[in-house]
Amino acid sequence: MSFPNVYTHRKVAEASAKGCDVCYKPTTSVLITAENKDFFYVCASHLKERTFCTPIVDKAAEAAKKQKADEEKEARMKEEIERVKKEYEERKKKKESKEKEKEKEKDEKEKEDLEKNGEKSDTKTKDKPDEDAEPPAVAEETRVFALQKFLYQQRLDKKRQAEVAKRNRERMANPGFFPSVPKSLP
Repeated sequence: MSFPNVYTHRKVAEASAKGCDVCYKPTTSVLITAENKDFFYVCASHLKERTFCTPIVDKAAEAAKKQKADEEKEARMKEEIERVKKEYEERKKKKESKEKEKEKEKDEKEKEDLEKNGEKSDTKTKDKPDEDAEPPAVAEETRVFALQKFLYQQRLDKKRQAEVAKRNRERMANPGFFPSVPKSLP
């Protein structure tokens, strides 16, 4: 019974935690093959070790994720540009209306100043800076792994030994497996 060297990382409930096959500490991480032919408990820290397993990266899925992220970023940029344009137009309208009011006030003040021979004062408006809000990038963990050759071979040998032991138990349970006692004299 052979199975491919492609293991998927899965989590189980805390109540189902068992000892890691490497360090025997309780863990909820499980590596399992397709069609559930083989599985074993392993600590998440062992999955990061190059001497234990190597991650299998799906290029097509990664490219699709990157394209989707690029499209989302582009859409956010377009929305941001539209928002900034709208804010700019609003500020421009407000500024124009304020300038008209200021001109009226200036005209009135100039008249008063001419009458009083005073000086006129200028006021300046300040714009608050725009904030760039970028969502933090979430690093996804790899879920598919390939065991190192010697570990994979150990898993295959363990499965074969379990099959042989099962066959031997079944044979021994069969009454025709053992020879019968001789019925005649020698």
